[in-house]
Amino acid sequence: MSMTPPALHSLMASLQVQDDEVGDGTTSVCVLASELLREAEKLVGGDGHHVHPQTVVEGFRLASKESLRALEAAAVDNSGDKDAFRKDLVNIARTTLSSKVLSQDKDYFANLAVDAVLRLQGSTDLDHIQIIKKVGGKLTDSYLDEGFILDKTLPASGPRRMEKAKILISNTSMDTDKIKVFGARVKVDGTGKLADLERAEKDKMKAKVAAIAAHGINVFVNRQLVYNYPESLFAEAGIMCIEHADFEGVERLSLVTGGEIVSTFDRPDLVKLGTCELIEEIMIGEDKLLKFSGVSAGQACTVVLRGSTTQMVDEAERSLHDALSVLSQTVQETRTVLGGGCSEMLMACAVETLGKKVEGKKALAVEAFARALRMIPMILADNAGWDSSDLVARLRKKHFEGADEGVGSKGSQAGLDMEIGDIGDMRELGITESYKLKRQVVLSASEAAEMILRVDTILRSTPRKRERM
Repeated sequence: MSMTPPALHSLMASLQVQDDEVGDGTTSVCVLASELLREAEKLVGGDGHHVHPQTVVEGFRLASKESLRALEAAAVDNSGDKDAFRKDLVNIARTTLSSKVLSQDKDYFANLAVDAVLRLQGSTDLDHIQIIKKVGGKLTDSYLDEGFILDKTLPASGPRRMEKAKILISNTSMDTDKIKVFGARVKVDGTGKLADLERAEKDKMKAKVAAIAAHGINVFVNRQLVYNYPESLFAEAGIMCIEHADFEGVERLSLVTGGEIVSTFDRPDLVKLGTCELIEEIMIGEDKLLKFSGVSAGQACTVVLRGSTTQMVDEAERSLHDALSVLSQTVQETRTVLGGGCSEMLMACAVETLGKKVEGKKALAVEAFARALRMIPMILADNAGWDSSDLVARLRKKHFEGADEGVGSKGSQAGLDMEIGDIGDMRELGITESYKLKRQVVLSASEAAEMILRVDTILRSTPRKRERM
């Protein structure tokens, strides 16, 4: 099946929505939308059906509604039981990490991700979770640290440790060796006048440092560089000085310590300072970093990722971010469903049953939607190297038997156990996924397919010919 660039842009927009809403499941959206379009192409232009695209869209909408109804009926909510809910979260993290670079250590990172998300106390703001990447060691050397870690070092002069810190977070220039007017130059006719100019600059910087110290602080964090002279003034005043904390570090530090980022220092009474219990230097590998313990945002924490290469650490960060995103959404929408192709086959069977009751050509579209859903477990089996046709046929039979027995039966919990290449009970195996993720996959994929299906043709303008001068 060939797709034009405008169609790909529409599909990419749906993937972006999936990533923004849940943080994972983009591959599932892409696969399901592609299968829906493949089935629609057969109905609209091939196989002798010649079904109108609007009829296909109506059938897809009926099927989507029915599949979501079946998915909701199968969802389980364990939020009332703290231990059971944590087990669900760990299983969801394990399932999410199974298809990523962290799959070999998914148990370790699943527990790490759950601990980090539970510290958020129901919030979905992942800015409270700082991820620091340090090359060296192995993946399982990664750990979760309470508090905030800033990837900066302290200057040679000044305090090395600060308790009961009062922090002023700033974005201001602390240099004296250049004039802030582009192209400006100063000409003097003697060394004495040059010394006067330098003295005036130092006096101005000394007054600025005094204005900063007047805020009653003992820690000064600046986004820009702090030159040697103001640094020595801060050290004399007993103020810890942290320079060149980049924009992301300053923003995140402001969030977790409760302080405001300021650029002027005339009104100390209007400035909100950040606070924390302790600031100290720590060692990670061979690097020194600053740790802020006891920050005002108690849910703040830092994940330190280790790995043998930069590429490995970067990929581990992307994988962990997906897991954190899904878990943070699950803490709000606490219902869970079963993975391993179980949910897709459950929805496919429900849609197939609906197709027998729908009249007209819309029934063909409903059946096509069921076939597209069945392709998900088939692709899972193919990727694992097993006989997908045999496994999916047996799984379909199990689910139809489970539909007769009712929700919660062994048949309705059947899925693909890719470790042994057989049908297994997903609840016993602990293969669990977020209900919100699965629901959003169906919504995003069906809407993307409908949008592309409604396009009759694409008009392309002729490229403008270049005229010779």
